[in-house]
Amino acid sequence: MVKKEIRRKKIRMRIRKTVSGTAINPRLSVFRSNKQIYAQLIDDVSGKTIISANSADESIAGQKVNKVTRAKLVGVLVAGKAKEAGLTSCVFDRGGYLYHGRVKALAEGAREGGLKF
Repeated sequence: MVKKEIRRKKIRMRIRKTVSGTAINPRLSVFRSNKQIYAQLIDDVSGKTIISANSADESIAGQKVNKVTRAKLVGVLVAGKAKEAGLTSCVFDRGGYLYHGRVKALAEGAREGGLKF
């Protein structure tokens, strides 16, 4: 388990060297736990989170769906909040996770919601 965590942190640091967000083009950061998934739009210049959404939100948690579908709903939710804030594009930060399953579903949901990356 420790090796897996160290591997993910190394990949995450490699990604973060190149991926950075601004106020106009924020970074869509993903964190995946065993039960929940979290997404944030972050302005790295000022170091502030602009928008956040997660699967524990009352509109998503009440639905009886699997984790992949729930991740897609989080993507749509974060894209909707971004539209309300006037944001249309972002850069995607998968956080060291492989781009499949829940991470891929969140990205596809955000794209369907109107975010471009």
